[in-house]
Amino acid sequence: MNFDIDYEREFDPPRHAKPKKTAAKKKPVVKQSYESNAEVQRWLQEQALDATGHKPPFEPALLASLRERDWLLSSLTHFYEQDLITDVLNVAKSGKEATVYCCAADPSTGLAYLAAKIYRPRMFRSLKNDAIYRESREQRDRQGRVRRDRGVQSNSLTEGERAARVASWIAYEFETQRRLHTAGGDVPRTLAQVGNAVLMEYVGDAKTPAPRLSELELAPDEARPLFEQLLRNVELFLAHDRIHGDLSAYNILYWNGEVTIIDFAQAVDPRYNDAIYPLLERDVDRLCRYFAPYGVAADAARIASDMWTRYLIGELLL
Repeated sequence: MNFDIDYEREFDPPRHAKPKKTAAKKKPVVKQSYESNAEVQRWLQEQALDATGHKPPFEPALLASLRERDWLLSSLTHFYEQDLITDVLNVAKSGKEATVYCCAADPSTGLAYLAAKIYRPRMFRSLKNDAIYRESREQRDRQGRVRRDRGVQSNSLTEGERAARVASWIAYEFETQRRLHTAGGDVPRTLAQVGNAVLMEYVGDAKTPAPRLSELELAPDEARPLFEQLLRNVELFLAHDRIHGDLSAYNILYWNGEVTIIDFAQAVDPRYNDAIYPLLERDVDRLCRYFAPYGVAADAARIASDMWTRYLIGELLL
């Protein structure tokens, strides 16, 4: 047997042979759960940002495979182009209506991290039960004009009107938080608001977002000082024409012995509705109930009544 092999002929392709064509790999299509929703598509088109060309495209690896990638980028790209953030690091908090992302802050901000609170597409469907809150705040249309549509139900609005209401809702939260931080409240400082997102100071570190009061047990000597601090904030908010409206241990962050109040989406202005006192009383009552097991005895009804009386007197003196 002849075991000699002509390696050149055996392994080299004939000179006239053409390399086989390999099928080009298609990029996987990320299915988006909201892609058929006309209101969402309209919103994405309106939030679209023309590339400025002075920076590389914003493509955070964390968002690459997410179903709501386009929705998330609709506002985050604006923050990137405004030299506020450089990357998206992780999810700090996720809820039914919104998700908070920990972002790497641009060095120009002087901060290490920022929090981007991004409302989900379902917010277009979440306005049907907002009557008491809508009646207790000033409404504006797309041109910034005050709306007089308090009696209009969400299901009777056109797509454009519904989008305008959503934008007004988020802008109101941003403005409320900015107002209260400027007044000295223990709330995160806001930096920007675009479309469906609010960018603010981040509480915690890159790997560990600040826990909520509902997730931890306080040291015995911390309870009363923190309780009194939170009540001062409630009254400070009221003095600046805001009631949180949904205050509880679930939206109070704790970090290094300090508390920070968040989530002002349901904040109301008592000047626009005389019937929202129960919201103030509920905020105070929830604080009293949380701190009661720590031995902090307090009469929620009396505290809220005293705050409200002082607020009304203050209004009369203006």
